[in-house]
Amino acid sequence: MAQEKDQNRRKYWQFFWRSWAIQDSWNYERAMNMGFLYGIAPTLDRIYKDPKDDALKKEAYQRHMLYYNCTPQTSAFVLGLTASMEEQYYEDQEGFNPDTINSVKTSLMGPLSGIGDSFFQGTVRVLAFGLGINLAQQGSILGPILAMVISFVPSFLVTYYGGKFGYNMGNKYLTKLYEGGLMDRVMYVCSIIGLMVIGAMIASMIGITTPIKFGKTFVLQDVLDSIMPQMLPFSLTMFMYWLLQKKVNTSITLLICIVGGLILSALGIFV
Repeated sequence: MAQEKDQNRRKYWQFFWRSWAIQDSWNYERAMNMGFLYGIAPTLDRIYKDPKDDALKKEAYQRHMLYYNCTPQTSAFVLGLTASMEEQYYEDQEGFNPDTINSVKTSLMGPLSGIGDSFFQGTVRVLAFGLGINLAQQGSILGPILAMVISFVPSFLVTYYGGKFGYNMGNKYLTKLYEGGLMDRVMYVCSIIGLMVIGAMIASMIGITTPIKFGKTFVLQDVLDSIMPQMLPFSLTMFMYWLLQKKVNTSITLLICIVGGLILSALGIFV
C-alpha cells in the first residue's frame, strides 16, 4: 500500500512539472498537442511497456497528437484524468471506447480555459503585480518578491492538486460509469460540449465581415447576420474542414488562406 501511494505521488509530480512545460512546443495548427503528449508520455510508456503492445502504444501517441489548448495550470487536471482513462482502457480494451478519452479532453478545454485564464491571468496576476508595483515604487524589496509569491502559490496548489484530483477521480468513477452503463451518455454529453466549445471558438476567434452594400438600405453583412450570426467565419471553417477531409497538404491550405485573404481583402469583399 505504501509503495502504491509513493508511486501515485510520483505520478502527481509528473503531471505537475510537465503541465508547466505544456506550451513549449505551441504551434498554430494544433496548439499545445505536443506539450500534452509530453505530459502524458510517461503514463503511456508505463502502461505499454510490453513490446507486444507497441501497436497500442503508437495508437495512444497518435491519439494525443490531436488539437489541445488549455490553461497550463488547469491542464494538470486533464493530464491526471486522461492518465486514469488510459489505464482503464488498457485494462478493458473491449468494453472501453478510446474515443471517449479525446471527447473528455475536448469537453474540458473550454470550461477549464475560461476559469483558468480568468483566475490566473485576469485576477491573480493583476492583483499580484499591482501590489508588487505599488510596494516597489515605495522602494521596498518586498514588491517583486511578493508579486512572485502571490502568483506562484495559487498556481502551485491548483496544478499539483488538480493533477491528483483528476487522476483519483478517474480511477474512482470511471469503473462505476461503465458498470452502470452510463459511459455512453457521458461521451454523448462530452461530444455536445466539445462541439459547443468549437462553435464558440469559431465565433470569437475568426473575425471576418464583408463591407459590401447596395445603396443605403441593403447591407450584405446585416442580411447574413439575420440568416445566421457569424455565417462567414462558420463558412470559412467548414471550407478548411473540407480541405482537411480531402487530405490537402497543410502548406497549400495555409497558402490558400493567406493569398485568398489578401486578394479578397484587396477587392473589398472581406475585411
